[in-house]
Amino acid sequence: MAFISLFEVIGPNMVGPSSSHTAGAVSMALLARKLFPAEIKKVEFTLYGSFAKTYRGHGTDRALLGGIMGFETDDLRIRDSLSIAKERNLDYHFSIGQDTGEEHPNTADIDMTGVNEERLFVRGVSIGGGKVKIVRLNQIDVDFTGEYSTLIISQTDRPGVVAHITKVLSEREVNIAFMRLFREEKGAKAFTVVESDERIPDEVVEQIRENPLVSDVMLVQI
Repeated sequence: MAFISLFEVIGPNMVGPSSSHTAGAVSMALLARKLFPAEIKKVEFTLYGSFAKTYRGHGTDRALLGGIMGFETDDLRIRDSLSIAKERNLDYHFSIGQDTGEEHPNTADIDMTGVNEERLFVRGVSIGGGKVKIVRLNQIDVDFTGEYSTLIISQTDRPGVVAHITKVLSEREVNIAFMRLFREEKGAKAFTVVESDERIPDEVVEQIRENPLVSDVMLVQI
C-alpha cells in the first residue's frame, strides 16, 4: 500500500492554482528537459483529459513551458513563460490529443527538437500533490518519477548489456534502489532505468556508453 504524507497533500511550493495542473506540469516538463541532451529549439505539447479541458484556466500551458525552459515550481517567471519563450525564440505549440480512455486524466506528450535536429518524445502524467511520472520515452512504455537519481540507458535488447550496466555501477559503488528493463519486444529497442537514492557519478555515463549495443545514456541527478 502506498502512503501519502501531509506534505504531499498540501503540495509543493509553487506558482499557480493547482498542484496537479501547474506544479505537476512544471515538474513533468522540467524532468523531460533534463532528459534532453541539447538546446531545445521546438517543442510540441499534446494534452489529454483534464489537462486538455482546463490548461489555459489553470495555467498548465505556462507551467509546461516554464518547465521546458528549466524553471522550478516556485519560479515567478512561470507567470510570463509564454512571452519569455518568444523572447528566447523557442517555437512551441499546444494541441489537444484524442482520448482513448487509457490515458491518466492529467497526461501530456512532450515532443522536443534540438538545434541540431535531436529528437526526444516524452509522455508524462501528473499524479497529484505535484508528483509526476514519466510513462513513455520514444514510444516505449517506461515508469519512473525523477525523485531519485536516475540513469536511462537506450540500448538494443541483447544478452550482456544489463550485465555491463551493473558491472559499471558496481565498480563505482552505486547503490541501486530500483532497476527495470522496458522494451518494445525481444531483441528490439529497449530502455534500462536505474534509480539510486544517492548521487550517481557522472563518469558512469561514458563508461556505460562503451558497450556497442548502448545508443544513449541520460542521467538525472537528485
